Amino acid sequence: MRTSLGAMLAIGLAGLQLLAVLAVVFSSYVSSERALLDHARDLLRDVGANTIEHSRGFLGPARGAAELSARLAQDRVIASDVPELLERLLFQQLQLAPQFAGVYHGNEEGEFVYVMRAGEIAPFRTKIIRVDGEDRTVELIWRDNDYNVIERRMDPDDPYDPRTRPWYVRARDQLTTIWTDPYIFFSSRQPGITLASPVMDGPDRVRGIVGVDIEISDISDFLARLRIGATGRALIIHENGDVIAHPNKDLLKAENADGTLRFVDIRSFEDPIARAAFADLEASGRLPVAEETLSQFTYGGETYVSVIMPQISDNLPWTIGAYALESDFTQVLKANRLTNTWIAVFVAAVTGLAGLALANYIYKPVRAFAVRNALVAQGELDPSEPLPKTYQELERANQTLTEQIAARRETEMEYGRTFDMSSRGMAQIDPETSRFLDTNARIREITGYSEAELRGMTVNDLAHPDDPPFLLSGTDPSDPQEINYEMRCLRRDGETIWASVNAILIFNQQGKPLHFVLTLDDITASKLTEEQVAELSKDISNLSRDKTMGQVAAGLAHELNQPLTAIAQNADSALYAVNRMPDAEPELRLTLEEIAEQSIRAGEIIRALRSFIRRDEGIRTDFDLGELVEQTKRLVVAEARAAAVTITSDMGAGLPQVHANRIQIAQVLVNLMRNAIEAVSEKGSNDRRVHVHAALRDGKVQVCVTDTGPGVDPSINLFEDFETTKPAGMGLGLSICRSIVQTNGGRIWHEAAEPNGARFCFTLDIAAG
Repeated sequence: MRTSLGAMLAIGLAGLQLLAVLAVVFSSYVSSERALLDHARDLLRDVGANTIEHSRGFLGPARGAAELSARLAQDRVIASDVPELLERLLFQQLQLAPQFAGVYHGNEEGEFVYVMRAGEIAPFRTKIIRVDGEDRTVELIWRDNDYNVIERRMDPDDPYDPRTRPWYVRARDQLTTIWTDPYIFFSSRQPGITLASPVMDGPDRVRGIVGVDIEISDISDFLARLRIGATGRALIIHENGDVIAHPNKDLLKAENADGTLRFVDIRSFEDPIARAAFADLEASGRLPVAEETLSQFTYGGETYVSVIMPQISDNLPWTIGAYALESDFTQVLKANRLTNTWIAVFVAAVTGLAGLALANYIYKPVRAFAVRNALVAQGELDPSEPLPKTYQELERANQTLTEQIAARRETEMEYGRTFDMSSRGMAQIDPETSRFLDTNARIREITGYSEAELRGMTVNDLAHPDDPPFLLSGTDPSDPQEINYEMRCLRRDGETIWASVNAILIFNQQGKPLHFVLTLDDITASKLTEEQVAELSKDISNLSRDKTMGQVAAGLAHELNQPLTAIAQNADSALYAVNRMPDAEPELRLTLEEIAEQSIRAGEIIRALRSFIRRDEGIRTDFDLGELVEQTKRLVVAEARAAAVTITSDMGAGLPQVHANRIQIAQVLVNLMRNAIEAVSEKGSNDRRVHVHAALRDGKVQVCVTDTGPGVDPSINLFEDFETTKPAGMGLGLSICRSIVQTNGGRIWHEAAEPNGARFCFTLDIAAG
């Protein structure tokens, strides 16, 4: 029996369509559930990682704050034995860190300064314990947000001694920053943790301890905001088994017999699913885990997936766990499987019928040719009769194919010309040996090698011998097909250059690798610029720190010199009066003489300090101001981008070099640009611009930084020490700028910008010649 070609074509198309649809459905049926479960585990892993980073970010500022306060007290920048000064420092730190519940300092004499958040009378409460020999006083002070006193009272019955507290004892014994175990704060009844850092007086002697109380209930709020499927949750377990963070904060606390609060152990925790997920691991001693642990467990007839993360750190021995119902991710898939199967069968049947019709349509011209040939063979049709219409269409398709081949050849020629004339270095690389197959003129110019020399070399032969070898990927299609890399290259003449390398693996239609297309650009100049900017940033940071500390010391020296002068004068007046008294006590005269002598000695120390601060801090050189402005703009570009501020500059034509200390002038430019960015961002308008302009004025170079912000409050004394409009500012930025500009022989001033904003200008000397 003869088989019809049309029937075979129709049945084949319909059958293939049905098989393709069923294969897709079957593949989806088998793989989708596993893919969703893998996605669920990835989601739980991300939740654990995010929780770790949130906890570190939440607690990180506490270490910095405690250690900064300890260093300030240790270096005597802030007098830790003056409670009023220490209270203001701790008050400012508490305002800057909303997660801090309290900040305090205790010393070896039992003196104590504690600033904490309060819920009654005023937002903040201070406890100051003063010890003077046998006398001990305890003062309580309530203050508002502006450091104004709301109420004061003495508490003679308070027996508190910081030296007996665990945080003080541990920090003093270990001579390093320590974290306590989490506990429930007595006053706020909220979960928290304490960090303490010693204030050293020599290598082995402790002068006092700085501590920070941190409420960690915010971490539970963070966990409550996480969405893990429909029922998933995350929690944090301390190394002793206590649950210290959970979306439901009410489950964390249990009351002791004496009325104090404690954390609940995981084995008695009131979240039964969390208990089922982690209590067995805790009881068997498998917590904490050394690496991420993914698992499944069953509770109440339901299957759950869970993840347990390694401990955050040695200082924070916390284990993060998360769990969720498996059905949260697979239920919809399971519910739709049967429906999708029937839909697939229906689609296959419909497309099969469409395939039968299409097969008949496709077979029709073939049948016409077959009938014509049969008629010609039987003599019923003249061979000179025109061919069927479809034959002309096939001929036209053949002509189109010929045109496409010609077009491809033209494209190949265009590619060859582009390859040779490209302004970028280009080469074709053998994917197996990494040898050069073809190179253009630009890459030969960059490397210094001829075409014949490069054909005998590999890409790794260009790499600097001190650097790791540069390896292209293999020919496995699963390997990366595009490579971006920066490397040091050694030219033929021995010169070292930096090059940016991009390589793309090209495959033929059968998926076989043909060659790499490699582009190479000389980025030595940009690398040098980056290194210069990085070095400038480092120098500016060092200069800013030294200038800030010097300005603080100078301000203190100036302020202390006046009362010392008054003390000396009053002591001289008292001595004059005593000398006129015939029956004056000799001991009184000796006391007054010693007061006068010590005040004079203190004044000499102050003068020595001011002389030390005003020493020469740099060498003035000739440099290009425009280049320095461009480099300093790059140092503040991240801040400008975050505030949506545009920074422009105009150095003017023919601007000469200037003579000044380059690093110090960079510090002035960075300070003024940052002030301008902050001013513009606070305004809240769409016009956010900062413009830097320089021009010749009266034999000097005048530099102006103009912003479109709200301008400067006329009541502010600009360029004065400790004068600031920023809530957290020290008021030293503009004072430092004035000191630097004056040291470099110029002057600095402020003027209003039109129609709004502020303009800060300063002058610099022109380089000789």
